[in-house]
Amino acid sequence: MDTPAPASPATGPPAFEPYSVLGVWVVACDPPSALAEVARWLRGGRRGYVCAANVHGVVEALRDPALRDVYNHAGLTVPDGMPLVWLGRLAGRSGVRRVYGPDLMLETCRLAAREGHRCYFYGGRPGVAEALAAEMTRRFPGLPVAGTQSPPFREAPGGEEEAAEEEAAVKRINAARTDVLFVGLGCPKQERWMARLRPALEAPVLMGVGAAFDFHTGRVRQAPAWLGRVGLEWLFRLFQEPRRLARRYLIGNTVFVAHTLLQKTGLRRYPPLAPPAGPHPPGDGGGGPAT
Repeated sequence: MDTPAPASPATGPPAFEPYSVLGVWVVACDPPSALAEVARWLRGGRRGYVCAANVHGVVEALRDPALRDVYNHAGLTVPDGMPLVWLGRLAGRSGVRRVYGPDLMLETCRLAAREGHRCYFYGGRPGVAEALAAEMTRRFPGLPVAGTQSPPFREAPGGEEEAAEEEAAVKRINAARTDVLFVGLGCPKQERWMARLRPALEAPVLMGVGAAFDFHTGRVRQAPAWLGRVGLEWLFRLFQEPRRLARRYLIGNTVFVAHTLLQKTGLRRYPPLAPPAGPHPPGDGGGGPAT
């Protein structure tokens, strides 16, 4: 992700156009315009949550209409994976570029350090959120840290105990006067979490950043940038964690390609369940089912 110029004050919505990827609305943005939209929220324009969509997330949403609805009600769903960028360009969105979640997090922290926005880090294994906050303050001196928290891992989410934990987390995050809440719970858990708790959280920006917690603390090695540009970051990660990621990438990628071919050949339609929730009206190809 190229380092964007400082975002200008809010003067109205940017010229985003959404497009549908197997029923998931994605905005045709680039890194500077995505950061500018986050800056608008922080300057009082609106409140929302940011999803960084990739092949894995789209395949999960394809299987689960409720998750697709979560993506489609996000304030901003950016194309984190290169296949989504390529599909956007095929749909006529020539200006779309990859908005890599871990890099968007860095640029948001840079903005927050410059403008005094308070950042809260929620997610990761025990100690990771604290280490991430320390790393971000090292990289961006003066970054206001509102707090950190690593919630307990649960094999089977749900239940009264988890609901009580979430209620306590909301109170803690709100009491810290949080402006930006970085959520690192992994996909699709973080997307569901943000959508469920968005009404209760006072922070203008909730941003799902997944593996960024481990990347930026050095617990997991990031792929070289050139692999991301050619759409092969998944292969690098597969070699790093084959047992955990084999099913996600080898089966999930195959499912994605198969359904994309069905969509592009017109053999199957994938209508989104809702119009785009962001501030931008659908353009041609964005206002109806993808074909």
